[in-house]
Amino acid sequence: MKNEAIGLERILTAFKFSIKGLKTCYQSETSFRQEAWLALILVPLAFILDVSSLEKFALISVVFLVLIIELLNSAIESVVDRIGDEYHVLSEAAKDMGSAAVWLSLMLLMITWLIILI
Repeated sequence: MKNEAIGLERILTAFKFSIKGLKTCYQSETSFRQEAWLALILVPLAFILDVSSLEKFALISVVFLVLIIELLNSAIESVVDRIGDEYHVLSEAAKDMGSAAVWLSLMLLMITWLIILI
């Protein structure tokens, strides 16, 4: 039987893997780096804007949503690339769908920020 961590040890182990994932994505994905820098600007800006708490939450949430979807897209791309570099219609579809998800999250970010700021 596998010796798995439980309780706080499991949480700390999961946290380490999460940090490792963020670091790997930041180092290997230009899009994630750009979106991370955008988050470093937009999240503090959301806190200083004169909007309601719920609006601040919406502004910050859509920024994190972009980062989350970019992480998932990068994971999909990594798995597809791991399978092989030969062309396959399903590999192309998986990468295109991941890219579309990122694009939609960026559109949601822009719409949310524009609606709240205007």
